[in-house]
Amino acid sequence: MALTHLLILALIQGVTEFLPISSSGHLILLPNLTGMADQGQVIDVAVHVGTLFAVILYFWRDVKLITAGAVRLLKGKIDTQGAFWALCLIIATVPVVLFGLALKVTGWDEALRSTAVIGWTMLVFGIVLYWADQTGPVEKKAASWSIKDAAIMGLWQALALIPGTSRSGITITAGRQLGYDRESAARLAMLMSIPTIIASGALLSIEVIQTADMAAARDGLIAAVFAFVAALAALALMFKLLKSVSFTPYVIYRVILGIILLIVAYT
Repeated sequence: MALTHLLILALIQGVTEFLPISSSGHLILLPNLTGMADQGQVIDVAVHVGTLFAVILYFWRDVKLITAGAVRLLKGKIDTQGAFWALCLIIATVPVVLFGLALKVTGWDEALRSTAVIGWTMLVFGIVLYWADQTGPVEKKAASWSIKDAAIMGLWQALALIPGTSRSGITITAGRQLGYDRESAARLAMLMSIPTIIASGALLSIEVIQTADMAAARDGLIAAVFAFVAALAALALMFKLLKSVSFTPYVIYRVILGIILLIVAYT
């Protein structure tokens, strides 16, 4: 695959994975609207790995705390914040795994990869994000995350398997509606992405292992590095902007793109 094509794919995945504007939707739109060849599952796995390492590095303190807590959780102990958060992450991840398997088995995962679907989800869930951000109370911090809230955010996260919804966007929406401030909602959404990306990457990897070759592995490594750098920059930018800017700029982008896509799809 051409280096330029790999760079474009990696930048799209890296930038859009954590911003509330849908990475999967943009990756599907690239071949749909430009005629470029579909990148294939090897590259999909690679860019997911790149973004995974980016979020782990950016939230290293939280990840270290949760990893240590997960060890205690395996021993049947929930006596630290890390162990409790590890439990919350497991609960939050179950719905998206079950829904993902259901879509895979029924074939709906491919049926939903259309410009019209992405247009509608961009538009509708962009408006829902605006509503939640503007009307949601600001009374909770990430440290007060509860099992109930983790379960609710997990159910919302499952909707992100519909292309164009945005995993980060829908979980941030849920967090804001539950009363978490913007930075806390985004922080929890990013932590929730770690087991989700691992699960989706593992599922794709099973299908890729038998077909991958050295050329594909080389392209995947390049894409992963580019995606890592882009994702790290996107995370830093978003959390810096959240100190002074709401989610409205992302909403405006989603609404405009959604309308354009619907016009393209139906004309």
